[in-house]
Amino acid sequence: MAAASPKTPVLLVCGQDEFGVKERAREVFARWSAEAGGMDHEIIDASVNNSGEALAALAKLRAALQTLPFFGSAKVIWLQNCNFLGEERAATAQAVTADLAELSQELKVFPWRDVRLLVSAGKVDKRKSIYKTLEKIGSVEILAGWSAEDGDWVAQAETFALRALGELGKEISDEALARLVANAGPNARALRSEIEKLSLYVGERPRIGSGDVDAIVTRNKQARAFAMGDALGDRNLARLLRCLDEELWETRRDSQRNEIGLLYGLVSKVRILIFAREMLAQKWLKPENDFGRFRSQLSRVPAGALPEDKKFNPLAMNPYVLFRALGQAGNYTQAELVAAMDLLLECNQKLISRNLDAALVLQQALVRIVSRPAEAASAERLASAA
Repeated sequence: MAAASPKTPVLLVCGQDEFGVKERAREVFARWSAEAGGMDHEIIDASVNNSGEALAALAKLRAALQTLPFFGSAKVIWLQNCNFLGEERAATAQAVTADLAELSQELKVFPWRDVRLLVSAGKVDKRKSIYKTLEKIGSVEILAGWSAEDGDWVAQAETFALRALGELGKEISDEALARLVANAGPNARALRSEIEKLSLYVGERPRIGSGDVDAIVTRNKQARAFAMGDALGDRNLARLLRCLDEELWETRRDSQRNEIGLLYGLVSKVRILIFAREMLAQKWLKPENDFGRFRSQLSRVPAGALPEDKKFNPLAMNPYVLFRALGQAGNYTQAELVAAMDLLLECNQKLISRNLDAALVLQQALVRIVSRPAEAASAERLASAA
C-alpha cells in the first residue's frame, strides 16, 4: 500500500474494509478540498445496480474532468463507492469493460495541473487496465481490514481507537483500551460506534476508565465467549453457568453457532491458563495488576521457547486475554488444569458420538472443573444418590 503524497493527482482507496475505505476517502477528500480552496469540487456516486448506471457514472466523471474550476485554483473529484471495478455483475458487462478501458487511456494523457481525482471502491480486480492506470499515474491504498487471524490486529485497532478518541478530546487508560478493543473485536465500524458511545457517556470528563467500558460498551460474539472463559478462569461457577446459559440461548438464534464451538472456546481458555502457569514457573512473566506494566514484560519472553503455531503461542493472542489468564492461573493447580482438559475431551466425545442433552453435558463438565475438591466430592455423591 502506497500512501498518497501531497503531489499525487490521483488516489485509489479500495479494499474489503468498507468502513476503513470510507473513512480514509472522506479524510483525503476533505484535505484535498481544503488545499485546493474554492467550491467547484464534485462527488459522483458510483454505487450502481446495473451496467447502464455504471456507464452513466463514468459519463459524469468525464464531464467533471472536462469542467474547469471557476471559483478556485484547483478542483477535486471524488468517484465515491465505486462497485464496478472488481468482479461484480455490472463490472463484467462488455460495454462497461470497454468504457473503462477507454477511460484508462484518457486518464494517461489528461493534464492534471488543476485537477485531482479520488476513487473509493470495494474489491478491485488488479488485472484490469483501469487499476494499472490509476496505480501508474497516482497512488493506490488497499485496506484489507482486520482479522482475528492476524497477529497484529489488536495493535492496529488500538492505534485506530487512540486516534479516534484523540479527535474527540478523550484519553483512555491502558486496561480500558484493551477491554474496549477486546469487546469490539476486529471490526472498525463497531469500534468507532463504541468510541462514540463512550464519549457521550463520560460527557465532559476527559479520561475514560475500565468501569466506563464495562458500563456502556456492547460485547460482540467473540467478547461474550471471552466472558465465559473469564468466569472459568475466575473459578466463579455461578457466573460461568449464567454465561453458558446466555451462550446456549444464542446458539438457538444463530445457526452459525453451536455447542461444539462453545466447548472449543473453553478448551482454548484452559490451554491459556496452562501456558500462563508455565510462564510464571519459568519466571518469564510475573503477576501484574497494571495492564501497561504487564505488556512491557512480553518483550522479555524468549520467542524460541514457544510453539511456532499461532494457535498454541500465547504471545500471538490478544495480550489482554493473556493478562487476565496470568492473574487467574493461581486459581487452579497444574494438575487441575490437566484434568480439566481431560474432562473437556470427554465432553467433546459425548457431544459428537452420543444423543445427549448438550446443555446438560456442558454444565456437568464445568461444575466438575470449577468446583473445589470438597465441593466436587459432594456433587458426585448427590449425583450418585439421584
